[in-house]
Amino acid sequence: MSSNLDTLYRQVIMDHYKNPRNRGEFDGDTVTVNMNNPTCGDRIQIQMKVEDDKVTDAKFVGEGCSISLASASMMTQAIKGLKLDEAVAMSNIFSDMMLGKEYDDERFDLGDIEALQGVAKFPARIKCATLAWKAMEKGINDQKD
Repeated sequence: MSSNLDTLYRQVIMDHYKNPRNRGEFDGDTVTVNMNNPTCGDRIQIQMKVEDDKVTDAKFVGEGCSISLASASMMTQAIKGLKLDEAVAMSNIFSDMMLGKEYDDERFDLGDIEALQGVAKFPARIKCATLAWKAMEKGINDQKD
């Protein structure tokens, strides 16, 4: 990755960390999942409003490093309007990206999420980046059961 691109990605991550999108909580009926990463102390709560097998809105609250909170901000933006299966498929693509695997960037517009691809170079930080995504997947799987 070029240093200019690296700098741009860092700026995008810091923007989501300092100005999180969808931070907060819903009142009423939501799919709610709490998860933590005991390795570094990240804690996240994901809430999703689901109607007709689709994520109509999503929010998060939590504490943690810039990567975990920026990732939660990006994820809540990205899954709004997706069918539950699409949100899980996007999460699988994100996991592949975090593991440094080839990933399908044609299916979804990943937008700011691609700024996190550099995390793959730091294995200890992958759990930080994937925490919110794993919480979202758990919520969707619980919703289906």
